[in-house]
Amino acid sequence: MMMKRNQIHRHAREKMIRCVFFLMAISSIVALFFIMVFLFKEGAPLFKTVSIREFVFGVEWYPTSEPPDFGIFPLIVASVFATLFSALFSVPLGVMTAIYLSQIAAKKTAGIVKPVVELMAALPSVVIGFFGMAAVAPFLQNVFGIPTGLNLFNASLMLAFMSIPTICSISEDALRGVSPALTEASMALGATRFETILRVVLPASISGISTAVILGLSRAMGETMVVLMVAGGAAMVPESIFDPVRPMPAGIAAEMAEAPVGGIHYHALFATGIVLFLLTLAFNIFADYISARYRQSGEASL
Repeated sequence: MMMKRNQIHRHAREKMIRCVFFLMAISSIVALFFIMVFLFKEGAPLFKTVSIREFVFGVEWYPTSEPPDFGIFPLIVASVFATLFSALFSVPLGVMTAIYLSQIAAKKTAGIVKPVVELMAALPSVVIGFFGMAAVAPFLQNVFGIPTGLNLFNASLMLAFMSIPTICSISEDALRGVSPALTEASMALGATRFETILRVVLPASISGISTAVILGLSRAMGETMVVLMVAGGAAMVPESIFDPVRPMPAGIAAEMAEAPVGGIHYHALFATGIVLFLLTLAFNIFADYISARYRQSGEASL
């Protein structure tokens, strides 16, 4: 009888714990849903006066002119290019640093380097922006002989600097999660250390590495303060990597305080947020698709 009561209490506790975890999990989905509803509610009124085509593909952004122009194509191009150029720096550096820390470096060396890399992730974005303005911008201006160092290239460097810790830390955890039996079997068959890393460890951890890249680049795409400070703030389509630009997050942050609540400028900024949200969502879906394909190919090769 006592044992039966204990089993009933145990099942009740397990059911309660499951409910708590379910509520915690569903709360994030509910919060995202309400944010999305609010975003579309505030941005949709713009399209009563401006067509979606004019808004997305228009090349002029003059919200205070008469009549105002709300074309965000230069802002979209700036956001995409800044993210892609930052990926050229952050993905190789982040993944290769993770490989070194998890597979090559001695434990003492890894114990020193890893906290330093993770400390970089704790740097406030405004500090990185100050570094880009005060140190990187004058350096680029002097070396390349350009009119201003606040440009697309500077913004890409700073975004890469912010993304590397995330990519490195998560990739290292994924690489360390590979079973030692796989690496030992590869070495026992005569493979070199490099061949084992390339053909065994990387395919086995490709899913975690892909997640790290997605998180790192998603942060770069949505970053506000850095691009606001070092991108130059020019709402134009760049013809060179050294041209000043204004990504969408920077445009929203720079003008939201000046836009009258309920006005067309106010709704245009929220509509820009809708485009940024959809662009980020599309990027994550595409990256998840690529991750799934690589995961399947990696499992097949093993």
